[in-house]
Amino acid sequence: MYIMNHVKEKDVLVTQDIGLASLVLPKKVYAISPRGKAYREESIVTALDYRYLAAKERKRGNYGKGPKPFTNEDRVTFCTSFDKILSEIAGDS
Repeated sequence: MYIMNHVKEKDVLVTQDIGLASLVLPKKVYAISPRGKAYREESIVTALDYRYLAAKERKRGNYGKGPKPFTNEDRVTFCTSFDKILSEIAGDS
């Protein structure tokens, strides 16, 4: 709740919490995952639906393998996405 209450327009939030990302997007905050996936308002509902279905499966005792190890490709993807966000913010000024 602290983050949601203190972010402002054009801030950049790095999070893997899809729920938090969905709360800050309407505030015109840029949200990106540590692997470089930019969360967007038009696709966040789908991500929340997948999160809900995964939680239901875990409740039934079906556990997945977990996240893949963080790779250099993930790092490059993050840097590329982060650069795009910073360029967009700089272009808005």
